[in-house]
Amino acid sequence: MPFSLLISSSELPKPRFLEIASAISPATHVHFDFQNVHGQSAIRWEWNGSSNRSELLKLREVAAKQKLDYLEVDNLISPNESSVFCFDMDSTVIQEEVIDELARRHGVFEEVARVTKEAMEGGISFDEALRKRVKLLQGLSRQSFQEVYESLHLNPGMDVLFEELPKHKSKIIILSGGFQPILTLFAKKYPISFFKANELQEENGHFTGEILGEIINKEKKAFYLKEYVESHKIPTTQTVGVGDGANDGLMLRETAIGIGFHAKQGLKDQIKNWIQFSDMRALLFLFSSL
Repeated sequence: MPFSLLISSSELPKPRFLEIASAISPATHVHFDFQNVHGQSAIRWEWNGSSNRSELLKLREVAAKQKLDYLEVDNLISPNESSVFCFDMDSTVIQEEVIDELARRHGVFEEVARVTKEAMEGGISFDEALRKRVKLLQGLSRQSFQEVYESLHLNPGMDVLFEELPKHKSKIIILSGGFQPILTLFAKKYPISFFKANELQEENGHFTGEILGEIINKEKKAFYLKEYVESHKIPTTQTVGVGDGANDGLMLRETAIGIGFHAKQGLKDQIKNWIQFSDMRALLFLFSSL
């Protein structure tokens, strides 16, 4: 049976929360489980049924009027078994888009932005757009990656997840259409079990403007997620995927619970659950117990 979750980005008084949940719940005679975790509140209930996409959108609209997030998932994550939380990097784990920050330092931000716009409008593919943008970074020094890395900011709540997820037998993996040098630095500080991003060709401490090897596009994200889950013998029911853009759709659909984080419309069109008001701490409510 599916579970519904109503999540507040702050600690909401229980009576008020129960009132809202009762009005939103598509089922009757259900038991509401109220939780406060790390400064956020949620009410969770299990019911015999499921909502179609149109019904889900209506429920989400009602919740949004109270600045609450509504999720509907087929199962919860057991904290007593191994699990995987798979994240996109840019605008998901971190607030920035790394390629934009690199382009600013290299004086080619406007040129990169034009290529990005063309890709978002469907004029060129992700792969072609990435090659064009990387070409514009030709001559960029390796030191620039260190400087950009030091300027990055975690999205709110990610610091809590990095602390809490390993306590619940969860592996954190990051699959990014960004760049390996940034993730290599990132993984030295945070508990990342596995990561993949695009490798850049380098000569004498500067990048040539060429991608080295395969491009980590939407298909590769889904491939590496599936490979990791299978090689570590983790049940699909113990997998969560989180991203913000259309390029994350396949990856999220490979998991039992795919969540859009402040998602763009191109991703919302592919999935049924997203977080609009809460921060990353909301993912902790996906555990069956804490």
